[in-house]
Amino acid sequence: MAPALLLISGSLGLRFQTMYESGVRTCEYWQRNQERSYNDDGKHSNVQQRDRVLSTVGYSSTVRLAGKTAIITGAARGIGLATAIRFAEEGARVALGDVDERTAVASLQRVQEHSPDSFFRPLDVTHRESVQAFVDETRRRFGRIDILINNAGITADAQLLKMTEADFDRVIDINLKGVFNCTQATAAVMVEQGYGKIVSATSVVGLYGNFGQTNYVAAKAGVIGMTKVWARELGRKGILVNAIAPGFINTDMSRKVPDKFLNIIKEKTPLARMGTTSDIANAYLFLASDESSFVNGAVLSVDGGLVV
Repeated sequence: MAPALLLISGSLGLRFQTMYESGVRTCEYWQRNQERSYNDDGKHSNVQQRDRVLSTVGYSSTVRLAGKTAIITGAARGIGLATAIRFAEEGARVALGDVDERTAVASLQRVQEHSPDSFFRPLDVTHRESVQAFVDETRRRFGRIDILINNAGITADAQLLKMTEADFDRVIDINLKGVFNCTQATAAVMVEQGYGKIVSATSVVGLYGNFGQTNYVAAKAGVIGMTKVWARELGRKGILVNAIAPGFINTDMSRKVPDKFLNIIKEKTPLARMGTTSDIANAYLFLASDESSFVNGAVLSVDGGLVV
């Protein structure tokens, strides 16, 4: 916790100083004993223990998504699962969508430990009928949709001269058109409500490019462009649209990358490590919560300061 300069005189100043020092001690205690809220797989949640620690010095934590309904695509594992658990911990009812039905069964159980009303349904973001049915069921169950997290994505890497048309089309269909399909269906509900938060996964490579990823970079750069457009179109209707640009995160997708390349990335990252799924889940949480009520059309890089 960075020190703050408090220029307040008299007894009020002493009271603020006492509260500040107590808060510093509490945060230091928490950092020593619990470095993260949960690990890369979304396991071992420490939110309740954190709240008990804070309450010992008179602090109370707020449930940041209380009463909110969130759709998360690609929610069966990795970043999507970590985000679903994080949102559930903060009071949200979560609709988990993914093509991986087998993995999603266990994933849903972990989300329901914090949010019993949350549910999973198979979702193929490339099929508009599947998307519309998923949105309709979520609205029927909960009456509204407050948050959309466009997280589903794949890679199919190859250099330009070796990339097949099928691999190009598949990545574009899921990573770009899938975001369009989900956003169009969900935004219609949000416009009726006069409220909504839409956050899409792009990538640092969508900003800077990357060797051997023509299809992936094209899709992620396209998501950035759509985010900017939708922020203009939907902002006046009470809907905020933003994007997350993760760096290299420790997920199943990144584990396919050769260690030699990952070591180079770590050397170019001032924090000298890869990101965790919880790093991205917490960024999603900020943009999905009311704390970001004046953030619109932004692309938040969560990359440890990566220098490409």
